[in-house]
Amino acid sequence: MTALTPAPLAASTIPGLSVDPQIWLWRNYRVQWVVQGQGQPIVLLHGFGASIGHWRNNIPALAAAGYRVYAIDLLGFGGSQKPAINYSMELWQELVLDFWAEWVCEPAVWVGNSIGALLALMLSAAAPDRTAATVLLNCAGGLNHRPEELNPVLGLVMGTFARVVNTPGIGRFLFNQIRQKHRIRGTLQQVYGNRAAITPELVDLLHNPSGDEGAYETFASILAAPPGPKPESLLPSVTGPLLVLWGEADPWTPIRGAEVYRQLAETDPDRVAFVPIAQTGHCPHDERPELVNPAIAQWLDRVLV
Repeated sequence: MTALTPAPLAASTIPGLSVDPQIWLWRNYRVQWVVQGQGQPIVLLHGFGASIGHWRNNIPALAAAGYRVYAIDLLGFGGSQKPAINYSMELWQELVLDFWAEWVCEPAVWVGNSIGALLALMLSAAAPDRTAATVLLNCAGGLNHRPEELNPVLGLVMGTFARVVNTPGIGRFLFNQIRQKHRIRGTLQQVYGNRAAITPELVDLLHNPSGDEGAYETFASILAAPPGPKPESLLPSVTGPLLVLWGEADPWTPIRGAEVYRQLAETDPDRVAFVPIAQTGHCPHDERPELVNPAIAQWLDRVLV
């Protein structure tokens, strides 16, 4: 697959944020990012289909708490370019480490949701010298499900869906059905425990990038991508402070799968904290920012001494 030719450098404003995004060229691809505040750096890493805007209720609050808050649109998402390439967790790890070297340049707090949380865990394990602490919000077990994690029927359904999405003509038609606003809203109603957080602004944030050049190709590539490392394989290499926040009503990454983090918090409470959040689904930072923001800030005040 060939890369797209970069368009002129430009970034649009993000609803809910008072700072304008910037554009950085990474391997000749456009990557959108923002920064707000002063102090210890925090880097926010969004989940699948999301973007910087998904942190619009967190960036100002964490900046006001005394942190320099970065957020980046991973390649293929949000306002970043969507080239037709082979995507993987490892590709995004390389992107974020290069972003750190270009703009952050001191140990950072990695904060991620869903696949962004898995990415945060990978960064902490691979680059302890660049890591001050790690915060996971409903950490995904992989970019895609592993065959052994699914029952045979569901495995067949998921495999068939990925093949159909990658079929010329049919795949693009299916993608255009999935990206319709009412279907995005329906998905959010399944995974958000706090229905009041499902606003037209949120639906627009998820819908608008799906109309960009390369959005379908990116979606198809990611569905066919390898799952990446298992969190259990990374945790032994994560030696710094670790905060795990988990929405108890999440159907995508159910809290029963977070037992490994709960056990770590019990055996190493000075380093690891596990906080379940009631009546909350897959995206605690967006569903309950009034709980998540102070939980992160207060924990960081304790461990970053």
